[in-house]
Amino acid sequence: MSASIRVLLTDDHAVVRSGVRRLLEQHEGIEVVAEAESGEQAYQIFGEYLPDVLVMDMSMPGMGGLEALRRILARHHNAKIVIFSMHENATFATQALTSGAVGYVAKSGDADDLVNAVRDVAAGKNYLSAIMAQKIALQSLAGDENPTHKLTAREFEVFRFLAEGKMVDEIAKLLNLGQKTVANYQTLLKHKLGVSSPVELVRLAIKYGVIES
Repeated sequence: MSASIRVLLTDDHAVVRSGVRRLLEQHEGIEVVAEAESGEQAYQIFGEYLPDVLVMDMSMPGMGGLEALRRILARHHNAKIVIFSMHENATFATQALTSGAVGYVAKSGDADDLVNAVRDVAAGKNYLSAIMAQKIALQSLAGDENPTHKLTAREFEVFRFLAEGKMVDEIAKLLNLGQKTVANYQTLLKHKLGVSSPVELVRLAIKYGVIES
């Protein structure tokens, strides 16, 4: 019998984690070996467990899934990460995949989506749930030039935090950066996104579903 697929599960809601654990473990050959409640914790324990697949939420308090993804991949180049997110949004999915995630599943999708994602990703394939594949295709067909696609993972996280109304010093702490560096990102983002004020930045974030209106 082949060994089980070992999964590390990261979500800031205990109820979600227990539901996902049950969902995954009722399928033969999948075992949740550890849980984390934040991106920071996932980053800290990843090396201890070296799971076959990391299933991680994108929006969590603290540094969030995207920054955790970036840090984990910088240290463990072969990490296989599936983002399991409530954001049914092409902007988030594109950003996660370009940052190195190998799967993206919407939480509102079919329960089998996540199981299929874990199996496919463990086998070395990429996985995008049908609803997300459709949204990404529609966005590119619409020819709507989404400026957020030009952002690196780091820039996107700073953009998201600014749009949420966080201050420079707060963002610096979350991303473990100097305040001057964050201020530089802020200036760079205005150029890259073509916005000149905080209000325009927030409008753009709402337009592309980066924050809720």
